Amino acid sequence: MKRTNKNKVHIISLGCPKNLIDSEVMGGLLNQAGHQLVDRSDSADIVIVNTCAFIDPAKEEALEEILTLAEEKKRNNPQLRIIVAGCLAQRYGKELFTRIPEVDLFIGTGEVGNIANHVSILNQDKFKRSAVITKPDFLMNFEHPRILSPNIASTYLKISDGCSNRCSYCVIPSIRGPVRSRKPDDILHEAETLAARGIKEIIITAQDTTAYGKDLKGHPRLSDLLKDMAKIKNVKWIRLLYAHPARVTTDLLEVIADHEKICRYIDLPIQHIDDDILKAMNRKISGAKIKNIIAETRRIIPGVALRTSLIVGFPGETPTRFNRLLDFVNEIKFDHLGVFIYSKEEGTIAAGLKSHVSEKEKERRRETIMNEQAAISSAINKTLVGSVQEVLIEGKSDLAGYAFTGRCRRQAPEIDGLTYVKESKCKIGDIVKCKITAADVYDLFAE
Repeated sequence: MKRTNKNKVHIISLGCPKNLIDSEVMGGLLNQAGHQLVDRSDSADIVIVNTCAFIDPAKEEALEEILTLAEEKKRNNPQLRIIVAGCLAQRYGKELFTRIPEVDLFIGTGEVGNIANHVSILNQDKFKRSAVITKPDFLMNFEHPRILSPNIASTYLKISDGCSNRCSYCVIPSIRGPVRSRKPDDILHEAETLAARGIKEIIITAQDTTAYGKDLKGHPRLSDLLKDMAKIKNVKWIRLLYAHPARVTTDLLEVIADHEKICRYIDLPIQHIDDDILKAMNRKISGAKIKNIIAETRRIIPGVALRTSLIVGFPGETPTRFNRLLDFVNEIKFDHLGVFIYSKEEGTIAAGLKSHVSEKEKERRRETIMNEQAAISSAINKTLVGSVQEVLIEGKSDLAGYAFTGRCRRQAPEIDGLTYVKESKCKIGDIVKCKITAADVYDLFAE
Protein backbone atom coordinates (compact mmCIF):
# COMPACT_ATOMS: atom_id res chain seq x y z
CA MET A 1 0.00 0.00 0.00
CA LYS A 2 1.40 3.35 -1.00
CA ARG A 3 1.18 5.90 1.80
CA THR A 4 -0.41 9.28 1.08
CA ASN A 5 -0.83 12.43 3.10
CA LYS A 6 -4.52 11.65 3.57
CA ASN A 7 -5.66 8.51 5.31
CA LYS A 8 -8.68 6.55 6.39
CA VAL A 9 -8.68 6.67 10.20
CA HIS A 10 -10.70 4.64 12.67
CA ILE A 11 -10.91 5.80 16.31
CA ILE A 12 -11.74 3.37 19.11
CA SER A 13 -12.73 5.28 22.25
CA LEU A 14 -12.59 3.47 25.58
CA GLY A 15 -13.45 4.58 29.11
CA CYS A 16 -15.35 7.59 30.37
CA PRO A 17 -17.26 10.46 28.70
CA LYS A 18 -14.25 12.75 29.22
CA ASN A 19 -12.19 10.38 27.08
CA LEU A 20 -14.96 10.25 24.47
CA ILE A 21 -14.75 14.04 24.11
CA ASP A 22 -10.99 13.75 23.52
CA SER A 23 -11.72 11.16 20.80
CA GLU A 24 -14.28 13.49 19.21
CA VAL A 25 -11.76 16.34 19.23
CA MET A 26 -9.08 14.14 17.64
CA GLY A 27 -11.64 13.09 15.03
CA GLY A 28 -12.51 16.72 14.34
CA LEU A 29 -8.87 17.75 13.97
CA LEU A 30 -8.12 14.83 11.64
CA ASN A 31 -11.20 15.58 9.55
CA GLN A 32 -10.14 19.24 9.38
CA ALA A 33 -6.71 18.12 8.13
CA GLY A 34 -8.34 16.18 5.27
CA HIS A 35 -8.30 12.64 6.64
CA GLN A 36 -11.37 10.41 6.32
CA LEU A 37 -12.90 8.87 9.45
CA VAL A 38 -14.20 5.34 8.95
CA ASP A 39 -16.35 3.10 11.14
CA ARG A 40 -14.28 -0.09 10.96
CA SER A 41 -10.67 -0.93 11.71
CA ASP A 42 -10.43 -3.34 8.78
CA SER A 43 -11.11 -0.51 6.32
CA ALA A 44 -8.63 1.92 7.92
CA ASP A 45 -5.04 2.86 7.16
CA ILE A 46 -4.59 4.09 10.73
CA VAL A 47 -6.36 2.97 13.92
CA ILE A 48 -6.24 5.14 17.05
CA VAL A 49 -7.11 3.48 20.35
CA ASN A 50 -7.93 6.16 22.92
CA THR A 51 -7.46 4.29 26.19
CA CYS A 52 -8.46 4.37 29.85
CA ALA A 53 -6.18 3.30 32.72
CA PHE A 54 -8.17 4.24 35.83
CA ILE A 55 -8.51 0.75 37.33
CA ASP A 56 -7.54 -2.83 36.43
CA PRO A 57 -10.63 -3.71 34.31
CA ALA A 58 -10.09 -0.56 32.21
CA LYS A 59 -6.42 -1.41 31.65
CA GLU A 60 -7.33 -4.98 30.72
CA GLU A 61 -9.95 -3.81 28.22
CA ALA A 62 -7.46 -1.41 26.61
CA LEU A 63 -4.69 -4.03 26.37
CA GLU A 64 -7.09 -6.56 24.87
CA GLU A 65 -8.13 -4.06 22.19
CA ILE A 66 -4.49 -3.16 21.40
CA LEU A 67 -3.33 -6.78 21.25
CA THR A 68 -6.23 -7.73 18.96
CA LEU A 69 -5.19 -4.97 16.55
CA ALA A 70 -1.53 -5.99 16.85
CA GLU A 71 -2.42 -9.57 15.90
CA GLU A 72 -4.51 -8.36 12.97
CA LYS A 73 -1.59 -6.25 11.75
CA LYS A 74 0.89 -9.11 12.12
CA ARG A 75 -1.27 -11.67 10.31
CA ASN A 76 -3.25 -9.78 7.69
CA ASN A 77 -2.25 -6.15 7.31
CA PRO A 78 1.41 -5.26 7.97
CA GLN A 79 0.82 -1.79 6.48
CA LEU A 80 -1.67 -0.86 9.22
CA ARG A 81 -0.51 1.93 11.48
CA ILE A 82 -1.57 1.73 15.15
CA ILE A 83 -1.61 4.70 17.53
CA VAL A 84 -2.30 4.18 21.23
CA ALA A 85 -3.46 7.42 22.88
CA GLY A 86 -4.92 8.53 26.18
CA CYS A 87 -4.54 7.46 29.79
CA LEU A 88 -2.91 4.04 29.30
CA ALA A 89 -0.32 5.62 27.00
CA GLN A 90 0.31 8.44 29.48
CA ARG A 91 0.77 5.99 32.33
CA TYR A 92 2.55 3.05 30.68
CA GLY A 93 3.48 4.20 27.16
CA LYS A 94 7.25 3.91 27.52
CA GLU A 95 6.95 0.44 29.05
CA LEU A 96 4.45 -0.78 26.43
CA PHE A 97 6.61 0.65 23.64
CA THR A 98 9.11 -2.17 24.17
CA ARG A 99 6.46 -4.83 24.81
CA ILE A 100 4.13 -4.27 21.82
CA PRO A 101 6.29 -3.59 18.75
CA GLU A 102 3.26 -3.63 16.43
CA VAL A 103 2.15 -0.25 17.85
CA ASP A 104 3.71 2.55 15.82
CA LEU A 105 3.09 5.44 18.19
CA PHE A 106 2.15 5.98 21.82
CA ILE A 107 0.90 9.47 22.70
CA GLY A 108 -0.14 10.71 26.15
CA THR A 109 -3.13 12.78 27.22
CA GLY A 110 -1.28 16.04 26.55
CA GLU A 111 -1.06 15.30 22.82
CA VAL A 112 -4.76 15.35 21.88
CA GLY A 113 -4.45 18.74 20.17
CA ASN A 114 -1.40 17.57 18.16
CA ILE A 115 -3.00 14.47 16.62
CA ALA A 116 -3.01 15.77 13.03
CA ASN A 117 0.71 16.51 13.25
CA HIS A 118 1.40 13.05 14.67
CA VAL A 119 -0.51 11.42 11.81
CA SER A 120 1.36 13.48 9.19
CA ILE A 121 4.71 12.37 10.68
CA LEU A 122 3.45 8.79 10.76
CA ASN A 123 3.05 8.93 6.98
CA GLN A 124 6.65 9.86 6.30
CA ASP A 125 8.99 7.15 4.99
CA LYS A 126 11.62 8.06 7.58
CA PHE A 127 9.14 7.67 10.47
CA LYS A 128 10.43 5.63 13.39
CA ARG A 129 8.31 4.12 16.15
CA SER A 130 8.13 6.37 19.19
CA ALA A 131 6.41 7.15 22.49
CA VAL A 132 5.54 10.82 22.95
CA ILE A 133 4.59 11.22 26.61
CA THR A 134 4.53 14.92 27.46
CA LYS A 135 3.12 16.97 30.34
CA PRO A 136 -0.63 16.23 30.66
CA ASP A 137 -1.74 19.83 30.15
CA PHE A 138 -4.12 19.75 27.14
CA LEU A 139 -7.35 21.71 27.61
CA MET A 140 -9.84 21.92 24.77
CA ASN A 141 -11.68 25.08 23.81
CA PHE A 142 -14.68 25.91 21.59
CA GLU A 143 -12.41 26.31 18.55
CA HIS A 144 -11.49 22.63 18.66
CA PRO A 145 -13.79 20.82 16.21
CA ARG A 146 -15.64 17.76 17.50
CA ILE A 147 -16.90 14.90 15.36
CA LEU A 148 -20.20 13.81 16.91
CA SER A 149 -22.06 10.64 16.05
CA PRO A 150 -24.82 11.32 13.50
CA ASN A 151 -28.44 11.47 14.68
CA ILE A 152 -27.64 12.10 18.33
CA ALA A 153 -29.66 14.48 20.49
CA SER A 154 -27.48 14.35 23.60
CA THR A 155 -23.79 14.96 24.19
CA TYR A 156 -21.23 15.76 26.87
CA LEU A 157 -19.58 19.11 27.50
CA LYS A 158 -16.27 19.08 29.40
CA ILE A 159 -15.92 22.19 31.59
CA SER A 160 -12.48 21.34 32.98
CA ASP A 161 -9.77 18.71 32.76
CA GLY A 162 -7.48 17.18 35.34
CA CYS A 163 -8.02 16.87 39.07
CA SER A 164 -6.35 18.25 42.19
CA ASN A 165 -8.26 16.24 44.81
CA ARG A 166 -5.52 13.65 45.38
CA CYS A 167 -7.80 10.87 46.63
CA SER A 168 -5.45 8.21 47.98
CA TYR A 169 -6.65 5.45 45.60
CA CYS A 170 -6.66 7.49 42.39
CA VAL A 171 -4.09 7.95 39.61
CA ILE A 172 -6.01 10.59 37.65
CA PRO A 173 -3.96 13.61 38.86
CA SER A 174 -0.77 11.94 37.57
CA ILE A 175 -2.40 10.94 34.26
CA ARG A 176 -4.46 14.07 33.59
CA GLY A 177 -2.62 16.72 35.57
CA PRO A 178 -4.07 19.27 38.04
CA VAL A 179 -7.51 20.78 37.51
CA ARG A 180 -7.66 23.24 34.59
CA SER A 181 -10.99 25.04 34.08
CA ARG A 182 -12.21 26.49 30.82
CA LYS A 183 -13.36 30.10 30.89
CA PRO A 184 -17.16 30.57 31.16
CA ASP A 185 -17.48 32.38 27.81
CA ASP A 186 -15.59 29.58 26.08
CA ILE A 187 -17.90 26.93 27.55
CA LEU A 188 -21.05 28.90 26.71
CA HIS A 189 -19.82 29.40 23.14
CA GLU A 190 -19.44 25.64 22.75
CA ALA A 191 -22.87 25.05 24.32
CA GLU A 192 -24.42 27.43 21.77
CA THR A 193 -22.59 25.63 18.95
CA LEU A 194 -23.87 22.26 20.17
CA ALA A 195 -27.43 23.62 20.38
CA ALA A 196 -27.12 24.95 16.82
CA ARG A 197 -26.13 21.42 15.72
CA GLY A 198 -29.41 20.07 17.08
CA ILE A 199 -28.23 18.82 20.47
CA LYS A 200 -31.17 18.82 22.91
CA GLU A 201 -29.38 17.64 26.08
CA ILE A 202 -26.00 18.89 27.31
CA ILE A 203 -24.36 16.77 30.00
CA ILE A 204 -21.84 18.67 32.12
CA THR A 205 -18.75 16.59 32.81
CA ALA A 206 -15.24 16.87 34.28
CA GLN A 207 -13.17 14.84 36.70
CA ASP A 208 -14.86 16.96 39.39
CA THR A 209 -17.47 19.44 38.13
CA THR A 210 -17.77 21.14 41.53
CA ALA A 211 -14.07 22.10 41.46
CA TYR A 212 -14.88 24.26 38.41
CA GLY A 213 -13.44 27.77 38.42
CA LYS A 214 -11.28 27.53 41.53
CA ASP A 215 -8.13 27.83 39.39
CA LEU A 216 -9.40 30.80 37.33
CA LYS A 217 -9.11 34.50 38.07
CA GLY A 218 -12.24 35.69 39.84
CA HIS A 219 -13.22 32.11 40.68
CA PRO A 220 -16.31 31.81 38.45
CA ARG A 221 -18.95 29.57 40.01
CA LEU A 222 -20.53 26.43 38.59
CA SER A 223 -23.95 27.73 39.67
CA ASP A 224 -23.54 30.89 37.55
CA LEU A 225 -22.31 28.83 34.59
CA LEU A 226 -25.42 26.62 34.76
CA LYS A 227 -27.65 29.68 35.08
CA ASP A 228 -26.16 31.20 31.92
CA MET A 229 -26.32 27.91 30.06
CA ALA A 230 -30.03 27.63 30.84
CA LYS A 231 -30.55 30.86 28.85
CA ILE A 232 -29.37 29.23 25.59
CA LYS A 233 -32.47 29.02 23.43
CA ASN A 234 -32.39 25.57 21.85
CA VAL A 235 -30.94 23.62 24.77
CA LYS A 236 -33.78 21.66 26.37
CA TRP A 237 -32.05 19.66 29.11
CA ILE A 238 -28.88 20.23 31.13
CA ARG A 239 -27.54 17.43 33.35
CA LEU A 240 -24.79 17.51 36.00
CA LEU A 241 -22.35 14.65 36.55
CA TYR A 242 -19.38 14.06 38.92
CA ALA A 243 -20.28 16.53 41.69
CA HIS A 244 -17.96 16.00 44.68
CA PRO A 245 -20.19 16.06 47.79
CA ALA A 246 -17.69 18.21 49.72
CA ARG A 247 -18.31 21.07 47.29
CA VAL A 248 -22.05 20.89 46.63
CA THR A 249 -23.29 24.31 47.74
CA THR A 250 -26.72 25.70 48.57
CA ASP A 251 -26.57 28.15 45.66
CA LEU A 252 -25.80 25.30 43.24
CA LEU A 253 -28.82 23.34 44.47
CA GLU A 254 -31.04 26.41 44.26
CA VAL A 255 -30.03 27.06 40.64
CA ILE A 256 -30.91 23.47 39.73
CA ALA A 257 -34.26 23.82 41.50
CA ASP A 258 -35.05 27.19 39.89
CA HIS A 259 -34.40 26.34 36.23
CA GLU A 260 -36.72 24.05 34.29
CA LYS A 261 -34.02 23.17 31.75
CA ILE A 262 -31.68 21.79 34.41
CA CYS A 263 -32.64 18.19 35.13
CA ARG A 264 -33.45 17.40 38.75
CA TYR A 265 -30.63 14.90 38.73
CA ILE A 266 -27.21 14.96 40.39
CA ASP A 267 -24.39 12.45 40.17
CA LEU A 268 -22.84 12.58 43.65
CA PRO A 269 -19.95 10.09 43.93
CA ILE A 270 -19.48 9.53 47.68
CA GLN A 271 -17.26 6.34 47.55
CA HIS A 272 -17.94 5.40 51.20
CA ILE A 273 -19.73 6.50 54.37
CA ASP A 274 -17.41 5.23 57.14
CA ASP A 275 -15.33 8.10 58.56
CA ASP A 276 -12.13 6.07 58.91
CA ILE A 277 -12.36 4.88 55.30
CA LEU A 278 -13.20 8.37 54.04
CA LYS A 279 -10.16 9.75 55.88
CA ALA A 280 -7.90 7.02 54.47
CA MET A 281 -9.29 7.80 51.00
CA ASN A 282 -8.48 11.52 51.53
CA ARG A 283 -12.02 12.44 50.52
CA LYS A 284 -12.05 15.57 52.75
CA ILE A 285 -15.61 14.95 53.98
CA SER A 286 -17.25 13.06 56.84
CA GLY A 287 -20.11 10.58 56.73
CA ALA A 288 -22.32 13.02 58.66
CA LYS A 289 -21.60 15.80 56.15
CA ILE A 290 -22.48 13.46 53.25
CA LYS A 291 -25.83 12.67 54.89
CA ASN A 292 -26.47 16.39 55.44
CA ILE A 293 -25.71 17.19 51.79
CA ILE A 294 -28.12 14.48 50.62
CA ALA A 295 -30.87 15.74 52.96
CA GLU A 296 -30.28 19.34 51.83
CA THR A 297 -30.37 18.28 48.17
CA ARG A 298 -33.68 16.50 48.61
CA ARG A 299 -35.12 19.45 50.57
CA ILE A 300 -34.16 22.10 48.01
CA ILE A 301 -34.86 19.98 44.89
CA PRO A 302 -38.03 17.93 45.52
CA GLY A 303 -38.12 14.80 43.38
CA VAL A 304 -34.38 14.95 42.58
CA ALA A 305 -32.88 11.73 41.19
CA LEU A 306 -29.60 10.95 42.94
CA ARG A 307 -26.86 8.74 41.51
CA THR A 308 -23.77 7.72 43.43
CA SER A 309 -20.73 5.49 43.06
CA LEU A 310 -19.12 3.46 45.85
CA ILE A 311 -15.83 1.63 46.35
CA VAL A 312 -15.85 -1.67 48.25
CA GLY A 313 -12.80 -3.54 49.55
CA PHE A 314 -10.69 -0.47 50.27
CA PRO A 315 -7.76 -1.34 52.60
CA GLY A 316 -9.04 -1.43 56.18
CA GLU A 317 -12.67 -1.99 55.20
CA THR A 318 -13.55 -4.40 58.00
CA PRO A 319 -16.88 -6.29 58.00
CA THR A 320 -18.22 -3.67 60.44
CA ARG A 321 -17.24 -0.79 58.14
CA PHE A 322 -18.71 -2.56 55.13
CA ASN A 323 -21.97 -3.18 56.99
CA ARG A 324 -22.07 0.53 57.85
CA LEU A 325 -21.93 1.25 54.09
CA LEU A 326 -24.61 -1.36 53.37
CA ASP A 327 -26.92 0.11 56.04
CA PHE A 328 -26.36 3.55 54.53
CA VAL A 329 -27.38 2.32 51.05
CA ASN A 330 -30.60 0.89 52.49
CA GLU A 331 -31.25 4.05 54.50
CA ILE A 332 -30.68 6.64 51.76
CA LYS A 333 -32.17 4.70 48.81
CA PHE A 334 -30.32 6.25 45.88
CA ASP A 335 -32.20 6.23 42.58
CA HIS A 336 -29.10 4.96 40.77
CA LEU A 337 -25.94 3.44 42.20
CA GLY A 338 -22.75 1.82 40.87
CA VAL A 339 -20.10 -0.10 42.80
CA PHE A 340 -16.40 -0.30 41.98
CA ILE A 341 -14.15 -2.95 43.45
CA TYR A 342 -11.06 -1.30 44.96
CA SER A 343 -8.14 -1.59 42.55
CA LYS A 344 -4.62 -1.42 44.00
CA GLU A 345 -2.89 1.09 41.76
CA GLU A 346 0.87 1.56 41.88
CA GLY A 347 1.97 5.06 42.70
CA THR A 348 -1.01 5.73 44.99
CA ILE A 349 -0.90 6.15 48.76
CA ALA A 350 -3.62 3.52 49.23
CA ALA A 351 -1.46 0.85 47.58
CA GLY A 352 0.90 1.06 50.56
CA LEU A 353 -1.81 0.73 53.21
CA LYS A 354 -2.20 -2.40 55.32
CA SER A 355 -5.22 -4.71 55.72
CA HIS A 356 -6.03 -5.29 52.05
CA VAL A 357 -9.22 -7.24 51.35
CA SER A 358 -9.16 -10.43 49.25
CA GLU A 359 -10.44 -10.28 45.66
CA LYS A 360 -13.10 -12.89 46.44
CA GLU A 361 -14.40 -10.86 49.40
CA LYS A 362 -14.38 -7.64 47.37
CA GLU A 363 -16.54 -9.31 44.73
CA ARG A 364 -18.91 -10.66 47.40
CA ARG A 365 -19.30 -7.18 48.88
CA ARG A 366 -19.99 -5.67 45.48
CA GLU A 367 -22.67 -8.26 44.72
CA THR A 368 -24.25 -7.74 48.15
CA ILE A 369 -24.69 -4.01 47.59
CA MET A 370 -25.83 -4.38 43.99
CA ASN A 371 -28.47 -6.93 45.03
CA GLU A 372 -29.77 -4.50 47.66
CA GLN A 373 -29.74 -1.67 45.13
CA ALA A 374 -31.67 -3.76 42.59
CA ALA A 375 -34.55 -4.04 45.07
CA ILE A 376 -34.34 -0.29 45.86
CA SER A 377 -34.26 0.70 42.16
CA SER A 378 -37.16 -1.59 41.36
CA ALA A 379 -39.28 -0.13 44.17
CA ILE A 380 -38.48 3.46 43.12
CA ASN A 381 -39.27 2.72 39.46
CA LYS A 382 -42.63 1.17 40.39
CA THR A 383 -43.64 4.41 42.11
CA LEU A 384 -43.30 6.12 38.71
CA VAL A 385 -45.97 3.93 37.07
CA GLY A 386 -48.90 6.16 36.15
CA SER A 387 -46.81 9.34 36.14
CA VAL A 388 -46.20 11.51 33.08
CA GLN A 389 -42.54 12.01 32.16
CA GLU A 390 -40.73 13.87 29.41
CA VAL A 391 -38.74 11.36 27.33
CA LEU A 392 -35.89 12.17 24.94
CA ILE A 393 -36.19 9.73 22.02
CA GLU A 394 -32.75 8.32 21.16
CA GLY A 395 -33.12 5.20 19.04
CA LYS A 396 -35.20 2.38 17.61
CA SER A 397 -36.17 -0.37 20.04
CA ASP A 398 -35.56 -4.09 19.51
CA LEU A 399 -38.12 -4.96 22.20
CA ALA A 400 -41.41 -6.31 20.83
CA GLY A 401 -44.27 -3.85 21.20
CA TYR A 402 -42.04 -0.82 21.71
CA ALA A 403 -40.96 1.32 18.76
CA PHE A 404 -38.33 3.50 20.42
CA THR A 405 -35.91 3.78 23.30
CA GLY A 406 -35.24 6.99 25.14
CA ARG A 407 -34.53 8.47 28.55
CA CYS A 408 -36.50 10.59 30.96
CA ARG A 409 -34.94 13.40 32.96
CA ARG A 410 -34.02 11.01 35.80
CA GLN A 411 -31.90 8.78 33.53
CA ALA A 412 -28.36 9.60 32.35
CA PRO A 413 -27.11 7.83 29.20
CA GLU A 414 -25.44 4.41 29.45
CA ILE A 415 -25.54 4.18 33.25
CA ASP A 416 -29.16 4.54 34.38
CA GLY A 417 -31.37 2.34 32.23
CA LEU A 418 -33.76 3.20 29.39
CA THR A 419 -37.36 4.18 28.82
CA TYR A 420 -39.09 2.06 26.16
CA VAL A 421 -41.80 3.94 24.24
CA LYS A 422 -44.75 2.41 22.34
CA GLU A 423 -45.51 5.46 20.17
CA SER A 424 -44.41 4.83 16.58
CA LYS A 425 -44.71 8.39 15.22
CA CYS A 426 -41.77 9.85 17.15
CA LYS A 427 -38.50 10.97 15.60
CA ILE A 428 -35.06 10.56 17.12
CA GLY A 429 -34.32 13.77 18.99
CA ASP A 430 -37.94 14.48 19.92
CA ILE A 431 -38.79 15.15 23.54
CA VAL A 432 -42.28 13.74 24.13
CA LYS A 433 -44.54 13.48 27.14
CA CYS A 434 -45.17 9.84 28.01
CA LYS A 435 -47.20 7.99 30.59
CA ILE A 436 -45.18 5.34 32.45
CA THR A 437 -47.13 2.08 32.19
CA ALA A 438 -44.67 -0.43 33.69
CA ALA A 439 -41.25 -0.67 35.31
CA ASP A 440 -38.59 -3.23 36.06
CA VAL A 441 -35.34 -3.07 38.06
CA TYR A 442 -33.66 -0.46 35.85
CA ASP A 443 -35.90 0.33 32.86
CA LEU A 444 -39.22 2.10 32.38
CA PHE A 445 -41.97 1.37 29.84
CA ALA A 446 -44.20 4.13 28.47
CA GLU A 447 -46.75 5.20 25.93
